[in-house]
Amino acid sequence: MKKIVSVYMVLILLLVGCSPNQQQDAGHNNNEQNSPPSQQENDELEVIAENLDVPWSIEKNNNTYYLTERSGSIAKIENGEMERHSVELEKDLATAAEAGLLGFVLAPDFQESNLAYAYYTYVDSSGQFNRIITLHLEDNVWREESVLLDKIPSGDYHHGGRLKIGPDEKLYATAGDASESDKAQDLNSLGGKILRMNLDGTIPNDNPFSDSYVYSYGHRNPQGITWLPDGTLYTSEHGNSANDEINKIDPGQNYGWPIIEGIEEQDGMVSPLFTSGEDTTWAPSGIDNSNGKLYVAALRGSAILEFDLETGKYREVITGLGRIRDVQIEDNYLYFISNNSDGRGNPQENDDKLYRTSLSELN
Repeated sequence: MKKIVSVYMVLILLLVGCSPNQQQDAGHNNNEQNSPPSQQENDELEVIAENLDVPWSIEKNNNTYYLTERSGSIAKIENGEMERHSVELEKDLATAAEAGLLGFVLAPDFQESNLAYAYYTYVDSSGQFNRIITLHLEDNVWREESVLLDKIPSGDYHHGGRLKIGPDEKLYATAGDASESDKAQDLNSLGGKILRMNLDGTIPNDNPFSDSYVYSYGHRNPQGITWLPDGTLYTSEHGNSANDEINKIDPGQNYGWPIIEGIEEQDGMVSPLFTSGEDTTWAPSGIDNSNGKLYVAALRGSAILEFDLETGKYREVITGLGRIRDVQIEDNYLYFISNNSDGRGNPQENDDKLYRTSLSELN
């Protein structure tokens, strides 16, 4: 495990030439600008693994890390050593932009069952789609075991892809609009939705729409899910070139895309808790929380953003490492992966990497 000494967290604009609104008031109708936070130094930033191949999702089991790589493998990191596990899927992985092996979460009984859940984009004779499956680990190979949900819309972009098990022990998935924005408002389509299912793939009886996996709708390309200790659900979502969103999710609600975005409002639709506005792009991905603050990976923002739910402010807490795809918080440590090798970034030496830093170093 390598330690990067004297890494400076220089807080800069999210994008060169964008307005300096790195710390803003929350609320969909309040974009008052404030001075950016002062420069910070972090001597506790560690590189846990490097030379990753477009990593997408972080899972941790005790002291072992499992990272999905979009090309179709799972990197296992244990005792400072990385080993790539092959993944045997029933369908061919799609090679479209943003597609591949995406979301991944270990089963609650993983230590006994060697079971995990995964979300991937595939192509076959019927077209290109996303599916949610179970994977079983045996002899360092993950094999597709069962399909929980299939034919989730896919297109050139906007596959969604995040998987998480909620405090209610249900499996949640983010599904993008597959570059067809009308799908987000269509309750008969799985595209542009937050989906919720039992761990066996069946539809929970208490889902908001009868006989439907849809938990909330009107989403463009959500890519992060997290729950506060009180059970409140938050998601991160890509806007249309700007107007990226952090949303508080309530079951059955309509989050507006493509009818409204950013600070816009309309009866029967929910506007975001935080928005980047029309002049700034975060491209938010993975999200986690600690002590009333949301920590969000930002791809085009090339940062980790901290959103304070009490004060309604946000700021950058990690910069200078390029595109960040996913974050995970455990035992007061923030884990995150860079995503500079995805074809849209500028890879640094030995990219991509899994990092760890103490949350206390960010204050």
